[in-house]
Amino acid sequence: MEEFHKVRRLPPYVFEQVNRLKASARAGGADIIDLGMGNPDLPTPPAIVDKLCEAVRDPRTHRYSTSRGIPGLRRAQASYYQRRFGVKLDPETQVVATLGSKEGFANMAQAITAPGDVILCPNPTYPIHAFGFIMSGGVIRSLDVAPDASFFHALERSVRHSIPKPLALILNYPSNPTSFVATLDFYKDVVAFAKKHDILILSDLAYAEIYFDDTPPPSVLEVPGAIDICVEFTSMSKTFSMPGWRMGFAVGNERLISALTRVKSYLDYGAFTPIQVAATAALNGDGSDIAEVRSIYKRRRDVLVDSFAKAGWDVPPPPATMFAWAPIPEPFKQLGSLEFSKLLVEKADVAVAPGIGFGEHGDEHVRIALVENEHRIRQAARNIKRFFSSVQENGGGDNVVSLSARR
Repeated sequence: MEEFHKVRRLPPYVFEQVNRLKASARAGGADIIDLGMGNPDLPTPPAIVDKLCEAVRDPRTHRYSTSRGIPGLRRAQASYYQRRFGVKLDPETQVVATLGSKEGFANMAQAITAPGDVILCPNPTYPIHAFGFIMSGGVIRSLDVAPDASFFHALERSVRHSIPKPLALILNYPSNPTSFVATLDFYKDVVAFAKKHDILILSDLAYAEIYFDDTPPPSVLEVPGAIDICVEFTSMSKTFSMPGWRMGFAVGNERLISALTRVKSYLDYGAFTPIQVAATAALNGDGSDIAEVRSIYKRRRDVLVDSFAKAGWDVPPPPATMFAWAPIPEPFKQLGSLEFSKLLVEKADVAVAPGIGFGEHGDEHVRIALVENEHRIRQAARNIKRFFSSVQENGGGDNVVSLSARR
């Protein structure tokens, strides 16, 4: 039967091909080291779990919640922005709770997009940044993702050649998957450009707290006047190791927040109230939980870069996020990221995310998630080293074809 209209607009989900191989290998007894999905393995801090248990025992919390978030949670998010970025927000009109940043992006797209609207989006990027708007009838124009002169050249070219004029610009720094970090000066130039051309800014700041040097990533809302045109999305998934709790936020421009809130009010009743209570406690904490998570990811990053280099794979150390954006080693580059990712599952018992899943400009890379402990990361490096050595003994990467490609 013919696929439905919106489903037809979506490309094949390339990650599923790697997932099927991974599941098949595990069913056959293989010990797959999964560095593919960005699914944090760290447990949620005990104090947050305890607060959830305390709240869930109160039967009043078992009823429907409110889709925009309980007042205490919105106040806690506003306080976090004041402490962390020096940005003052009105929790009544400039903050809305979301079911993770992914849901927030998707519903913002539903709220603001008319058929044919042009959206400027980095490539490669997290898939919802593009496909939330594609499913809403929008058209994507790709931009270079590096926050440098190439970004502005692409931005100027896109605005000059877009009909109709672009509606919105997507930002994502620290970037998933590339781990690029933007400076406040970069944001100032972007805001000035967007205001000049009457373009909205939607910023994904999910990895604001996962950074590895002494300079915390800024928020675009720190730029004076940015709130006139901007909404920013954050998530508690990585910061507090709460991925399954599905708690995030959108903050910023009142008109955009109002539009998102109205759409959400038709679609959901918000997160379970005890989750919101526990999230409030997390945001109002002393920050020690965040610092511990950051230090764990930094140690894993250092182990990955060192052990993979010894295995023959030079991986640039990411300055932020829980991901490394790794160039495909030269002997395998001609395979592309999907076939190379399949080979790693089949030949090395290691799963990574193919770069093509984040956009066509990502096909020379794979994304490696820091979601296994240091011992498992070293084991992955040993497995990869054995695979690389066997390929060299058999005449190089030109002679390697994945099992799935041969079928």
